[in-house]
Amino acid sequence: MQKVIAQFNIPGMTSKQYDQVIKDLRAAGHERPEKRIYHVAAEAPGGWFVIDIWESAEALTEFAGILMPIIAKNGVTPPQPALLPVHNDIR
Repeated sequence: MQKVIAQFNIPGMTSKQYDQVIKDLRAAGHERPEKRIYHVAAEAPGGWFVIDIWESAEALTEFAGILMPIIAKNGVTPPQPALLPVHNDIR
């Protein structure tokens, strides 16, 4: 399996919307998906920026089926991530 980095740029998303998405994921039992290795999010000019590291692109695709409807429910256009294969992972 090839680990991947998923980079999300989400124009127009607010911290309130991001926090609600996380609450909704928690309520659905999916706040910490098993195959997501790392998640970091930051407010960016004009929106939100998220980086995830996943065990595989397939794991991300599986989680997207849960995440994207929650994002849309919170008034955000579901983003298309940029995917990059992980070359190195130092912890």
